[in-house]
Amino acid sequence: MDELANASWFTNLDLRAGFHQILFHCMRAAIRQYVQSCAICAQAQPNRSSYPCLLQPLPVPKASWEVISMDFVEGLPTSGSANVIMVVVNKFSRFAHFIALRHPISATSVARAFLNHIYKLHGLPLAIISDRDRLFTSKFWQLLFKLAGTDLRMSSAYHPQTDGQTERVNQCMEAYL
Repeated sequence: MDELANASWFTNLDLRAGFHQILFHCMRAAIRQYVQSCAICAQAQPNRSSYPCLLQPLPVPKASWEVISMDFVEGLPTSGSANVIMVVVNKFSRFAHFIALRHPISATSVARAFLNHIYKLHGLPLAIISDRDRLFTSKFWQLLFKLAGTDLRMSSAYHPQTDGQTERVNQCMEAYL
């Protein structure tokens, strides 16, 4: 056994393993420095910096599909006849529906898709949270949900976390696409 441990090939193998550890350590530092200085890599990473002021948590809904949030993902390549995805997220369970639409979208086509895919399965929510998209601020959309008794809540620049859950679902979906 001692003859085997003193063999020259054993110490060479040991030196090679140490060399590989040093090599990989240097490569790791070089890759980290390259990724941090790469403009394309910086654009691909979402900004998750903290907000300058304290955020007020939103109230948690008491039941599923009482409060939902809606948003659109536009600028997608055409698949079939659709190139826009309407994202509807349940604020209670975080369950999401992805509804394919065709550009140009109107408040009427969005309302029809909402009735066919969301209302049919879950009923009418008590509140809908959305950004200030032109469809959500249109008179038709406002009047439709006012008559239905649904509260429309719009996010603003001063309260950005209102629609944050939907934006996070959008990020995950875009990563899959």
